Amino acid sequence: MQKRNWLKLFFAIYILVVIKVIIFKYPYRDLLALAAGWRRGVIWQGLSTANFTPFKTIKMYIDYAYKLNSVENLAGNVLAFVPFGFLFPMVARDGEHFFVMLLNAFVFVLGIEVFQLFSAFGAFDVDDILLNCLGASLGFLIYRLVRFARKKRKERR
Repeated sequence: MQKRNWLKLFFAIYILVVIKVIIFKYPYRDLLALAAGWRRGVIWQGLSTANFTPFKTIKMYIDYAYKLNSVENLAGNVLAFVPFGFLFPMVARDGEHFFVMLLNAFVFVLGIEVFQLFSAFGAFDVDDILLNCLGASLGFLIYRLVRFARKKRKERR
């Protein structure tokens, strides 16, 4: 199997793990109960608990950093998507373009958030989108730095 195919397989596994960790984080029985109890009213409930105000949750996490697990939530939302920004350029044809990578990360994250909004398998939060896209951007920066370092190393040889 070629290196690129291994990377594609690894990226696909990463995507599945992200979906499992973010959407299907609850025990199987709880997920079945949520699915069995789903009604149209769940959408209204999701809309009433959703955060559509940018930086609202981030500000709350910063204000209450001394309580609960605020730092872990902020860092986790960023770090979970660093691999996306690092791996996407290696597996996608136009992935080496920052905005192509960012658009794909945004669409993936938005899909997760909208699913959570309509399913009750979590809560929609625009700040999650911002933090996840920040993580993907950091991953892309790391990718570029590694690529630059490899290029410089080859030039020295």
